[in-house]
Amino acid sequence: MTTLPAATAKKLGLVIDLDTCVGCQACATSCKEWNTGGYSAPLTDQEPYGADPHGAWLNRIHGFEVGEGANSQTVHFPRSCLHCEEPDCVTVCPTGASYKRAEDGIVLVNPDTCIGCKLCSWACPYGAREYDYGVGVMKKCTLCVDRIYNEELAQEDRVPACVRACPTGARHFGDLGDETSAVSKLVAERGGFDLLPEFGYKPVNKYLPPRSRRDTKAIEGKPAAHSDAAPGSAADRLFAWVDRVLSG
Repeated sequence: MTTLPAATAKKLGLVIDLDTCVGCQACATSCKEWNTGGYSAPLTDQEPYGADPHGAWLNRIHGFEVGEGANSQTVHFPRSCLHCEEPDCVTVCPTGASYKRAEDGIVLVNPDTCIGCKLCSWACPYGAREYDYGVGVMKKCTLCVDRIYNEELAQEDRVPACVRACPTGARHFGDLGDETSAVSKLVAERGGFDLLPEFGYKPVNKYLPPRSRRDTKAIEGKPAAHSDAAPGSAADRLFAWVDRVLSG
C-alpha cells in the first residue's frame, strides 16, 4: 500500500462552473488531443463505433435534466479526477504506481509500475480512473502536468488543455490551497461545493452551482444522503448523488 505525503500547501486544481458549461465537449476533445501525445500517451480507442467500444477519456461530460415544465433546465456535468487530498486510489495501489505529488498535490499514475489491477478504479467513488485496454494500465487526469510547467509555452497556454479550450470560460485553474487565489475567491463567492464530501476524501476540485438553483439546501453544503446499498458502479452512485443535489 502507498503512503500519502503530508498535506500539501499548494493544491492545484479545477473549479468548474455548472452555470456556464454548455456541454460542448471541447474540454473532452482537447484533453484527448493533448494527452494522447503527452504524459498519458497513448490514449487508445478500440472499436469506437462498434457494439463494445473501449477508450480512455480523462474527461467526460454528462447531462442532467433538472426540474419540470417552465422550471426545467439542462445541467452539464464534467467529470474527471478531483485530485483529492486523501485519495484512496493512491493508498490501495499495491505497486505505488498511483501517487500524490508533495509539491502541488496533483495525483498521477506511473505507467511503468502500474500493473492494471484496477484497484484504484474500485476505490475511486467518482469513477475517474480509466483502464486503457490498448496498453493495459490505468489512466487519469494529470491536470496537464507536462503543459502547466512548460516554459516553452506562452503564459496563457500554461493551463490544462480543457481550461484553454473552454469557449464559455466555465473551467478555472489555480491554487486552491491559497485563500487569496482567484479560484479560491470564486469558490467562496459562488458557494462552490465538493462532490460526495461524506466520504472524507477532500476533493481539491470544486463545482460552482447553477445560479438558478443556488438557494437549494443540497447545494449549500448539505449534500443528499448517500446510500452504501446503492446499486451499480461508483460512477452510477455519483450520478445519482449529483442528480439529487441539482434537483434540490
